[in-house]
Amino acid sequence: MLTKELIFRNPLRLMGHEAEDILHSGGFGAVLARAGLGKTAILVQFAMDSLLRSKNVLHISLDDPVKKVCLWYEEVFRNIADQYNIRQIEQLWETIVSHRLIMTFKVDSFSVPKLEERLADLIEQNIFLPQAILIDGLPFDKDIRKPLTELKKLAESRSMHVWFTVRTHRHDEPLQDGMPASLLHLSDLFDVIIQLQPEGKEIHVKALKGIPAACDYPELLLDPSTMLVKK
Repeated sequence: MLTKELIFRNPLRLMGHEAEDILHSGGFGAVLARAGLGKTAILVQFAMDSLLRSKNVLHISLDDPVKKVCLWYEEVFRNIADQYNIRQIEQLWETIVSHRLIMTFKVDSFSVPKLEERLADLIEQNIFLPQAILIDGLPFDKDIRKPLTELKKLAESRSMHVWFTVRTHRHDEPLQDGMPASLLHLSDLFDVIIQLQPEGKEIHVKALKGIPAACDYPELLLDPSTMLVKK
């Protein structure tokens, strides 16, 4: 009952269907923001939503070591627990982490064939079968259409969906539909694109692609004190 309540209360669910992922199997999603605005925090909240529904999540970090990624999850979970006054925190946490696996690569050594090889080892040995993959830190300032296309085929064949963080820059001028230049040439590969946009002291969570018009869901903000999405 507790997990169902948390799933229902998650403001991110307002951006998708009540009982389904925002992304379908084989789908790509991106969280865009400048450095330090909360891309990883949003990614972890997407992961938490899947974990609460007993879905296996593979978190791939190209920037941070496993320990730091673990701390992100622990902090987000504690803040959620505090917000909703959860008492059975240890039991719920143990349930969640049993569905999560963290994997790290160095940016220069990451490739789709290497990921596919690691996945095959995990799946064939019945160790871990991910239903969602989060990739944090992939550089989008290079020509990566080919590896992204390969990864999309992999996600479709394994019935997974993939979320990415995309770092933007202050000098990036928004182009078509508010899309930054760094992603415009790749936007056709993505089903959902969400941007964190600072406005004064607030950080707005805005949909650039794949989400119903703004009038169809409440305005969402990222709380800088907890790094949780709120209405």
